[in-house]
Amino acid sequence: MDTSLITTSTALEGYRVVKHLGIVRGITVRSRSALGNIAGGFQSLFGGRLSIYVELCENAREEAYQLLIQHAQAIGANGIINMRYDANEVMQGITEVLAYGTAVVVEKI
Repeated sequence: MDTSLITTSTALEGYRVVKHLGIVRGITVRSRSALGNIAGGFQSLFGGRLSIYVELCENAREEAYQLLIQHAQAIGANGIINMRYDANEVMQGITEVLAYGTAVVVEKI
C-alpha cells in the first residue's frame, strides 16, 4: 500500500472513496527491559530528551503502523482514512500501542 494513501483526515486529496471496508488495526504490546529502565533512569538524572524511551515508543508505533497496513491490505484496501494511534498501560512497564483507521478503496479523480 502506498503510505501516501494513509491520512488522519476523513478524505484523501485527489482521490474518491469508492468503498468503505471497515475498521482496521495494528496492535503491539511492548515492555521496557531492566537494562532500558536503568539507562532511562540514568538519562533522567540529567534532564532533557530521554532517547532510550523515545526509541522504544517510536519502534512500538512503527510496528503497530506496519501491522495496520498489513490488515488493510489483507482485506483489499488501498487507502486508510481517519488513522489514529492510542496507547494504554496494560500493567506496570507493559504498554499496548494501537494504530487504527478506516480501510477504504479509493480511485484517483
